[in-house]
Amino acid sequence: MLTQTTSRVLEPSDLDAALAVLDRDPVANAFVAARVQIAGLDPWRLGGEMWGWYEDGILTSMCYAGANLVPICATPRAVRAFADRARRAGRRCSSVVGPAEPTAALWRLLEPRWGPAREVRARQPLLVTDRIPDTVTPDPYVRRVRKDELETIMPACVAMFTEEVGVSPLAGDGGLLYQARVAELVGSGRSFARFDADGNVMFKAEIGAATDRACQIQGVWVAPEHRGKGVAAPGMAAVLRYALADVAPLVSLYVNDFNTPARRTYATVGFREVGAFMSVLF
Repeated sequence: MLTQTTSRVLEPSDLDAALAVLDRDPVANAFVAARVQIAGLDPWRLGGEMWGWYEDGILTSMCYAGANLVPICATPRAVRAFADRARRAGRRCSSVVGPAEPTAALWRLLEPRWGPAREVRARQPLLVTDRIPDTVTPDPYVRRVRKDELETIMPACVAMFTEEVGVSPLAGDGGLLYQARVAELVGSGRSFARFDADGNVMFKAEIGAATDRACQIQGVWVAPEHRGKGVAAPGMAAVLRYALADVAPLVSLYVNDFNTPARRTYATVGFREVGAFMSVLF
């Protein structure tokens, strides 16, 4: 029996308690919840450890420690415990990302040992919607990407990632992991695009994380030659229609606060701000 306060690595037997914590904020926790629902808490299947923080024997906060370090419903005391554990383990992640307040607190504690970061995005509005506004007509040419179109969609995915993150996803392992992830999204019917008459990608987006409560759109990209021409809002509305019909009743995403065109597009298709994320990129 755990008493007082303590932290430990969660085990498969802790799954129900972990899911209960994740369910407290299905929108903010969609990324981690989707992974846990598929893989459970076994570190090998999950792709990282799940750290738990207990108050009087009850699991109240968690932190996913894999390719990303993600605080989940983390109280100030939990953040301190997670920072201690992260410092002892050493940095193994490519980013620290999550709700802005606990992520900022976690980074303040980690920066003296882990810093400097390549980039800190201190405020990324978290947006959500449950409907498509009557004022936007979904683009009828946006559709699911077929498996035989993987080679066509891949350059657009690489361009989006490089533009968004600042480094190429092909670095390191030659892009094997990234290509596998794109293939997984295409294969599961969660990659969407509009192609022009020559078969080139004009617009694309993916539903990256999905649970029965909420899903998260990612990788939104318009080819440079089509920007400013009204492609993005109808394209987003089309992806939103697929997401609401086939995936989850709530659709979310987070966006850089400085990306004015994207924020304008998301407002046009009905997304409202419900919080903020923060990302620390290495």
